[in-house]
Amino acid sequence: MQAEIIAVGTEILLGQVVDTNSAFIARELAEAGIEVYYHSLVGDNADRLTAVLEQARSRSDLVIISGGLGPTKDDLTKQTVAQLLGVKLVEDEVAMAKIQHHFAVTGRKLTPNNRLQALYPAGSQSLKNTTGMAVGAFYQSPNGADMMLLPGPPSELEPMFLKEALPRLKQAYQRQEYLVSRVLRFFGIGESQLVTELGDLIANQTNPTIAPYAKETEVTLRLTASAEDEAAGERLLADMIATIKDRVGDYLYGYGDDNTLAQVVVKELIARHLTITAAESLTAGEFQSTLGDVPGVSAIFPGGFVTYANEAKHALLGVPEKTIDEQGVVSEATAKEMAERSRQKLGTDFGLSFTGVAGPDALEGQPAGTVWVGLAQRGQAPQAQLIRLSGTRAKIRERTVMTGLDWIRRILRDEK
Repeated sequence: MQAEIIAVGTEILLGQVVDTNSAFIARELAEAGIEVYYHSLVGDNADRLTAVLEQARSRSDLVIISGGLGPTKDDLTKQTVAQLLGVKLVEDEVAMAKIQHHFAVTGRKLTPNNRLQALYPAGSQSLKNTTGMAVGAFYQSPNGADMMLLPGPPSELEPMFLKEALPRLKQAYQRQEYLVSRVLRFFGIGESQLVTELGDLIANQTNPTIAPYAKETEVTLRLTASAEDEAAGERLLADMIATIKDRVGDYLYGYGDDNTLAQVVVKELIARHLTITAAESLTAGEFQSTLGDVPGVSAIFPGGFVTYANEAKHALLGVPEKTIDEQGVVSEATAKEMAERSRQKLGTDFGLSFTGVAGPDALEGQPAGTVWVGLAQRGQAPQAQLIRLSGTRAKIRERTVMTGLDWIRRILRDEK
């Protein structure tokens, strides 16, 4: 089964909107055992869309199109597909009733173009839209490529694909094998080093396959195993993961597409009933904001300090002026003081501090990217580590936050 994904939208071509739909669909198709060979992008133009569709039908078994199902003049996907297939557009009565109800409740006038959202190519299975109005469609061709139409907004496409489209695809294309995937997430090791450490595994991969992906501040590996059933696939993955952990397990912090280092750390702190605070200078609250993105963090994070100016470090934390005057703000001593004093003030188990030079200019004779991360732990002497980073101001700050999170992760791991 060879699939192709087409994203429709002039706004995507112009860079005004990022196409996340194609990546989402591709991942879900891979999990279902359907291989994607091509991705295409075309604007809201009937002639160009027809040309792209004709090429896709000539080389693929399944063509999935996202976008262009709305009520505006440039939403031409279903009309173009219907014309290409030689069929009429028919009305989904349930969808039309939903549209009519919406306009009645809001007191707005229902115009003819809004009715277009309830239409789909005749001979298709309509796909219900639970978060919007435009229905999708799945057309199974008797003598050519099958076609699936999905809405453009991710908030509509993703639930429609998972709840409506994917079950129909699995039913239509009964597979003889199971594909089981697992994403491994690493911090503190670059893609080149990771690939070098696992070079022979990647070069000789057969089953499972290993695909590395470099992110902004981390690296991931996607392992995919093919087997006669899910349990057999899981066993293949477990064996490969064990081998990978033997080589680079020190950098492995978690699993899953939607996982983050912050989620891993917060979850572990909650499980152990340990609290944390922070005193931030160059990161200006970014560490605390990252913690705040994780649901349930209030159980372990009472608050913290943003002490950008030297005066704030003294007034809010009590860092001695002598320490800053003699050692400098970009120093081991200041980092330790910030971490320990923040921990003491809020009575937490851990205190982290971040002080350094985000750039672009130097500070105290130290170049941009010079950063001290301090860590204080209840019952222990405070520590600090020097890291040297490169890149933009934003990247230096982001990498600094990740370094602090990873330090906590490693301490929690080692204390098990």
